[in-house]
Amino acid sequence: MACGGGTVSLPATTPAAERETIMVAPEPDRKAHASAAAAPDDALQSELEALQAWVGRQETESDVVTATPCAALSATLDDDALRPAPGTPLPPLWHWLYFLPLHRRSEIGADGHARRGGFLPPVSLPRRMWAGSRFEFHRPLRVGDALTRVSTIDRVQGKSGRSGRLVFATVRHEIRRDDAGELALTELHDIVYREAARPDDRPPSAPPAPAACAWTREWVPDEVLLFRYSALTFNGHRIHYDRRYATEVERYPGLVVHGPLIATLLLELLRAKRPEARVVRFEFRAMRAIFDSHPFAVCGEPLPDGVTFRLWARDHEGALAMDAHAGIA
Repeated sequence: MACGGGTVSLPATTPAAERETIMVAPEPDRKAHASAAAAPDDALQSELEALQAWVGRQETESDVVTATPCAALSATLDDDALRPAPGTPLPPLWHWLYFLPLHRRSEIGADGHARRGGFLPPVSLPRRMWAGSRFEFHRPLRVGDALTRVSTIDRVQGKSGRSGRLVFATVRHEIRRDDAGELALTELHDIVYREAARPDDRPPSAPPAPAACAWTREWVPDEVLLFRYSALTFNGHRIHYDRRYATEVERYPGLVVHGPLIATLLLELLRAKRPEARVVRFEFRAMRAIFDSHPFAVCGEPLPDGVTFRLWARDHEGALAMDAHAGIA
């Protein structure tokens, strides 16, 4: 929602085939990551050793927080498309509207992402998804700010198990305002790479979402919502807008709702309930993919300390699709 306002449900689309697919999430800390990486098979172990050359690799990007992307996301979330004035604080996670991946068309792979082997490690596994992120919001980003982001490959690990071979890559992003040079935002972004889908794949069961919550809002995703969010974030991943690719190549039951979009809706729910609060910490894990064939709900509740909130997304079957926590000041 905009630099202020409410969210509403969007129109439904024709349901796709009802076969759920699990999104595998990485473990939330280094100890768990080490455990996950303890038993890869020989082929994966050899690849992981080669991929360690990417750890520590950096890239630096610059951008300016302009008003139009903010207004466009507001409209996408069915709020007033007002261009915020210079100096208006950027809502948390709306920094994803900037530092866009501007790869040339000839550099794009079959899945719509940039081909492997540039900044990100050249993992051989074909399927790639956003598994989760952790944030520290040190200082507000504001409309009109000139920013610099330094991105670093923090670690690359893998495992072999019931879900097949998996590789986890974590990228650390640090964003600074150019006028002050002070760190404004730190993000640890977890990416999971998976094997190609097989016709006989059977997804594991997902944990149920909490039965009760203090707040909830239902969303009905449609192709326009997913296309517009892809366009705003310059995300070419075809699972979000190309139904034939999503269902026939990656064997999903429908278009996949973006993990970052769901995370944004979770924080928009918190902002609607605590409009004066400033989010200082946030983390989320994608537990199960959500598709455009059914509505889903974003839910939340305050924890006893009064400054921490549990937020989650619940799919149409009542499963926990995303689990998150936020801290406010």
